[in-house]
Amino acid sequence: MSNNREENKMQKEVHIPEMESLDEINLDEIPKMTRGSQLKAVWKRFCRNRLAVVGLVIFSIILLTAIFAGVFVPYEKALEQNIAIRNQTSSAEHWLGTDNYGRDIFFRIIHGARYSLLTGMGAVAVGIICGGILGALAGFRGGLLDTIIMRCTDTLLCIPFMLLVLALVAALGTSLTNVLIALMLAMLPTYARVIRSAVLTVVDADYIEASRSCGAKIWRIIFKHVIPNAVGPIIVQATMTVGTMIIWAAGISFLGMGIQPPTPEWGAMLSEGKNFITTTPHLVLYPGLAIAITAFSLNLMGDGLRDALDPRLKD
Repeated sequence: MSNNREENKMQKEVHIPEMESLDEINLDEIPKMTRGSQLKAVWKRFCRNRLAVVGLVIFSIILLTAIFAGVFVPYEKALEQNIAIRNQTSSAEHWLGTDNYGRDIFFRIIHGARYSLLTGMGAVAVGIICGGILGALAGFRGGLLDTIIMRCTDTLLCIPFMLLVLALVAALGTSLTNVLIALMLAMLPTYARVIRSAVLTVVDADYIEASRSCGAKIWRIIFKHVIPNAVGPIIVQATMTVGTMIIWAAGISFLGMGIQPPTPEWGAMLSEGKNFITTTPHLVLYPGLAIAITAFSLNLMGDGLRDALDPRLKD
């Protein structure tokens, strides 16, 4: 009897503070804390790459210039003609000189950044959305649907990229919207394949099987679990492709099938200045530098993001 009394007394005196602390933990905050720590780790790895940081700074300056171009210089200034000062070189009044119509090249490059960035980023964004849906469906469902989608993408990939874009622009007409549509359709097969391969790496994970067993719908699984966990390769591909899209858009305008003059688009500026390259090379030098610097900065960012998002790298 005395032993039983001692045991009961010991059980009453036992105190487990850990159990009380567990009640204070908000389990809903755990995913947010995990995502926050992952983003901090990615940002630290990105900042260690000095070239990537340089690319980010350059692209941020170009992006801010494009966003606030109307604040710096009215759009009418980029279209204002003055034959009396045509083909002038750099001066205090016209920092980058004037073109063959007397228009200020610096003003035109600032406003041209809007069209070039809108074309490149818009085509990539729409291509990711449409290609992402097709690639996610193909990788997640597999079977006949995967075969049909992949064979369609293979058919489009067999056509040279520039030839496909020019054919689409010729059929749709020369305008900014049609150039965006043509570039998006031409890039869609690439993104569908990239996203499909990324989805295949996570589609057999345990948490995907758990969602299936709980009866979650396919769209919920794709958008809530599959795509977020395959977003790394998508971000890297998108960053490096924007620069390529800017170059392709400028090439289309250079050939006279994209954005038409007098709109201050970088490719159209190159097309207008090509006839004066021997006498006034600055007409093609500065727009060409704008295209090259923008694409270069995006490639530096893409390389940095690829290294930062690589799970094999350690802090």
